[in-house]
Amino acid sequence: MRQISMRDAINEALHLEMARDPRVIVLGEDVSGGAGGTSGQRDAAGGVFGVTKGLLPKFGEDRVIDTPISESAIIGAANGAALAGLRPVAELMFADFLGVCFDQVFNQAAKFRYMFGGKTSCPIVIRAATGAGMNMGAQHSQSMYAMVTGVPGLKVVVPSNAYDAKGLMLTAIRDDDPVIFFEHKALYPRKSDVPEGDYTLPFGEANLVREGEHVTVVAIGRMVSFAEKALDALAADGITADLLDPRTLSPLDDETIYESLDNTGHLVIIDESPPRCSVAADIAGLVASNAFHSLKAPIVQLTPPHTPVPFARELERAYVPGPQAIEAAIRKMLKESRAAS
Repeated sequence: MRQISMRDAINEALHLEMARDPRVIVLGEDVSGGAGGTSGQRDAAGGVFGVTKGLLPKFGEDRVIDTPISESAIIGAANGAALAGLRPVAELMFADFLGVCFDQVFNQAAKFRYMFGGKTSCPIVIRAATGAGMNMGAQHSQSMYAMVTGVPGLKVVVPSNAYDAKGLMLTAIRDDDPVIFFEHKALYPRKSDVPEGDYTLPFGEANLVREGEHVTVVAIGRMVSFAEKALDALAADGITADLLDPRTLSPLDDETIYESLDNTGHLVIIDESPPRCSVAADIAGLVASNAFHSLKAPIVQLTPPHTPVPFARELERAYVPGPQAIEAAIRKMLKESRAAS
């Protein structure tokens, strides 16, 4: 099977769905800007990360729409378009800018269906580049998904690879409810096997990345690849794990986590968002409430410290839970569990 990057997988999903459904539009900063070149054919940079490259010449300015530098305008326009029957895909250049348009997201898009008694829907997808690892500083490197996961009425997607990103994007665009789609900047160039053509992945179904017997590891987004590296190192000593990638945080596939814990008895949650009120804390709370009987040791939440994301390369690398920290946390948990039993 061919291998393509996550950037190209999302781009392919947008091409497929815009060709299939004329109601799908794309809007955001520079999605059809940066026109020029010597060929005489109008094209665009495709946004700051090039994800929407090639859409403009194929679908035209009526469906690939440049916006002002105003996140409130972008999401407000997308909300109105969705209520009027279109299926907008709105790009926020960085997830950090969700704060600028948060009222449009949590107080409008998330509540339209409820406030109108189910007589309307808001089929909007908000794409947002997220995460640390690119030395972009504290205002452009945050993981904001915990903030919107806590909002009723929103669906939240965090893919960890190109295959999932394409299938989940196609599902997101076809969904009748608002979806926040977080794309980790450091994963854009990362390649994996991706089929050509149309396929979808269901929301609320975790991916069992690998199976094991000693510990359940739940990792989100980029943390999945870090967890895999840690588990490769642990396998040399016979330590194996169930590695679960939730893929969607709302809806969350908590049942698969509980089922895994029935077998392993140990839980490590790896989350790039800060520790307080994080997704890791939410999952730990759910497990403590609903699967406490399965636990043989305290839950380990492996997150960054409760600080802004550092700009310096060395500090940013230390800020994010890396493979060595994950490996060490699992070894410590299992050692303490054996000593206590």
